[in-house]
Amino acid sequence: MMKSNLVLVLLPFFLVSQLRAREYDICVYGATSGGVVAALQADRMGKSVVLREPYHHVGGMTSSGLSALDVGNPATIVGIAREYFAELAARYGKELKFENYFAHTGGDFVIEPSGAEKLFLEHIEASNIELFFDKKIVSAKKDGANITSVTMIDGTTFRAKVFIDATYEGDLMARAGVSYTTTREANSKYNETGNGFSLKKYKPSIYWGVPGENGRRADRKGIWDRDIPISPYIDPTDKNSGLLPTIKPYKGAQDGQEAPGVQAYCFRLCMTDNPANRIRIPKPANYDPWNYEIQRRFIRACVLQGDDMDIRWFTKLDPLVNDKWDFNTATFGSNIPGLSWDWPDANWDRRQELYDYQRDYHLGLLYFLANDRVVPEKLQNQVREFGLCKDEFVDNGGWPYQIYVREARRMVSDLVMNENHCTRKLTAEKPVAMASYGLDIHEIQRIAYQDMVFREGKSPASVRVKPYGIGYDAIVPKSSECTNLLVTFAVSASHVAFGSIRMEPTFMMLSQSAATAACQKIDQQSTVQAINYPKLRTTILADGQILSLSSSQ
Repeated sequence: MMKSNLVLVLLPFFLVSQLRAREYDICVYGATSGGVVAALQADRMGKSVVLREPYHHVGGMTSSGLSALDVGNPATIVGIAREYFAELAARYGKELKFENYFAHTGGDFVIEPSGAEKLFLEHIEASNIELFFDKKIVSAKKDGANITSVTMIDGTTFRAKVFIDATYEGDLMARAGVSYTTTREANSKYNETGNGFSLKKYKPSIYWGVPGENGRRADRKGIWDRDIPISPYIDPTDKNSGLLPTIKPYKGAQDGQEAPGVQAYCFRLCMTDNPANRIRIPKPANYDPWNYEIQRRFIRACVLQGDDMDIRWFTKLDPLVNDKWDFNTATFGSNIPGLSWDWPDANWDRRQELYDYQRDYHLGLLYFLANDRVVPEKLQNQVREFGLCKDEFVDNGGWPYQIYVREARRMVSDLVMNENHCTRKLTAEKPVAMASYGLDIHEIQRIAYQDMVFREGKSPASVRVKPYGIGYDAIVPKSSECTNLLVTFAVSASHVAFGSIRMEPTFMMLSQSAATAACQKIDQQSTVQAINYPKLRTTILADGQILSLSSSQ
């Protein structure tokens, strides 16, 4: 009896020690959309692969609310990414067109979060991938420039020949001592025009004009980007009274100068107006109406100007399937500019605090819009029609699992993709995937400037680009820093170029190519920097990806 009990006591320690001792060919950190694709590609190529996820779900933003897909040119969505989205659409009776044209957000490219995660899990379950949840990284051990193992917060250690960082934050990359930045570069650094500090691009104006039925003006600027002059001061007429919540003072920076900060985050809610599936938005326990004074002034100014306000003034919303909608953000919507600055380098506890704060703020905004006396009745009634979905994020009360990390750390390697690559003034050598979405950059902070609230860093609209290649050297570190790591979201790119590269389909395609390179690195017994690129290119193309379109496209 005593021996049996002893075995039961020692068994967990034995299993942990076996886990710690096991070495895989490839270790993918982050079961995001890109992480799942990387693991699937490595498995298809016959390598042993472990996929580790810090939290409890797979798919990243693709299965956590980013449901109206940012497409760009559908012809560039290829490989496993194309397989995935085509199969997902087919389950709803749709056939996606991957032809050469510019597709706006949503349309047929829409996703039901629960369906997206289900498909990811089905593909993983049909593979030899070993998937582990709740594996939050704390350190990476290196032998020279080679990562030998990574250790999680629970003490488990994973060893591999090659590592792929598929997190939105670049967490493995950072712990491996790879150079990165969270700074917006000066325009002069890479000869760009849209980088650095920026106030002049987006000046509030009283006149707006009448948007079309799709909510956009002729210049495609949406009603959700309606801006209007409002006072940033606690006492609207007294600049010495202090600033409203979320607003920072202007400190004299000039446009184009190097500046701190990353794009604002939000949650992408999956909402429904179907009463049978609706979870009513409750009043948050810590609700403080003062947090929404900026929205209150915005409403008063718009009504005074004659705006016939509806829900689109506070959220860009796109129709999905099954009476569901993708709720994004707006001028004074669910983004909290400045809050995102702490996220990239924050520890796990701090990130949870930021997640909770952003969630409570967003819930409070919805409650404010449905109940505050300043809100026009039409807008109140519209907001009240919507609620969270009972059948989405069911173990999280209908709330998305993943905060929308639009930008965090960005690796700094031998190749830094920049605005000139996106506009095809420069061509990146050794392409491994194509991007085609515009230079889409959300505000970095709210600034008190000229006695008004300015959304500093915001681009007024997506600047369209023609499809362009992303170079292999942008997904591998400098050889002096790490020789067996590939990075597929926190890639080496300037702030403005990252505004285009950051889209989920591009992330998935980069991840597939990275996994192919990882397998080739193992077979050739080389470093990731020294692999045979012509052979890599041949394999990428054979797997159904494309690396160029005609010059006119």
